[in-house]
Amino acid sequence: MRTELFSEDHELFRDAVRGFVGKYVEPHMQRWDSERLIDRDTWRAAGAQGLLGLSVPEEYGGPGETDYRFRVVIQEEIARVGASALQSGFSTNDDIVLNYLLRHADDEQRKRWLPGFITGETIGAIAMSEPGAGSDLRGIDTTAVRDGDDWVINGSKTFITSGILADLVIVFAKTDSDAGSRGFSLFVVEDGTPGFSRGRKLDKVGLHAQDTAELFFDNVRVSGKELLGELGGGFSYLMRSLPLERLGIAIAGQVSAEAVFEWTMAYVKEREAFGKPIGRFQGLGFTLAELATGIEVSRAYIDRCVREYNKGTLTAVDAAKAKLWATELQDKVIDTGVQLHGGYGYMMEYPVAKAFIDARVQRIYGGTNEIMKEIIHRDLLR
Repeated sequence: MRTELFSEDHELFRDAVRGFVGKYVEPHMQRWDSERLIDRDTWRAAGAQGLLGLSVPEEYGGPGETDYRFRVVIQEEIARVGASALQSGFSTNDDIVLNYLLRHADDEQRKRWLPGFITGETIGAIAMSEPGAGSDLRGIDTTAVRDGDDWVINGSKTFITSGILADLVIVFAKTDSDAGSRGFSLFVVEDGTPGFSRGRKLDKVGLHAQDTAELFFDNVRVSGKELLGELGGGFSYLMRSLPLERLGIAIAGQVSAEAVFEWTMAYVKEREAFGKPIGRFQGLGFTLAELATGIEVSRAYIDRCVREYNKGTLTAVDAAKAKLWATELQDKVIDTGVQLHGGYGYMMEYPVAKAFIDARVQRIYGGTNEIMKEIIHRDLLR
């Protein structure tokens, strides 16, 4: 059963994305992994191809395309070649950082920051997680203290996607320890701001080409012009933006599962044992039948979530369900893919092995899957 999510316009766009992937992604993936970084030329090439900043309004130089299905096409085509690190980087830029700027930046801030998201000249990061506070964002220690018309930020962040390359970072900081959920705000810290420094590039299990870093803020002074949105609005802004972030993770899980299943099917049709392709064995075939069914059923829900997001009706609970389900399915499909590839599935030259290590974080970031269950559980008891 094929998805009915896309129109002819999306398929024409797919051709352009596929051309970009063939020219600028596939030839460089091994180098990116060894260098632990995706070079800026790739970002600029994506911008030149019209693949970045799709939702930036026309008055700021963008296409003003708010149909999220175009972003899904990009995710699909990148997943098709197993470039999960690039997929994660693009999603962080467009689905998270840019989303915050579009929602909460004023006109002057938009003029300053949005154009670079279209061209690929600006890479963004969002700094929420801390060494002592992961999914529990109320437990952060980073503070922003008012000093005249300025704010002085102190603290540290960790597990920050694009932390090494980021030209600007949205920082979640405590501005009033007595105000509860209204005691947090967002600030934009630009590269080169005195007191802002980057720690080591973190050595992760997977997603090696995606730079992930520790960030430090030592008396970082920013003006009121770097406050994003309203003072005290930071926590509510995060809650409003999490559905899209989690939808993006869910889509990444879904399209990765689809890609790995295709690779696995191609392998079991060719690989022979005891005189016949291993895909002909009934026990293995039953496993494939279950996975194929799970992938198609899951896709129907993901497609529905995309349509709901386009209409502005995707809830945080439904996004949590999508993230929980799709990433668990992704894990099951990839683990089975490795198993069915046998010893070759454990070799990094096979894309299924790379998918195996890249996918593990999917059940952790964007809120752990245990947190997703808690969100769904609380909704059931309302």
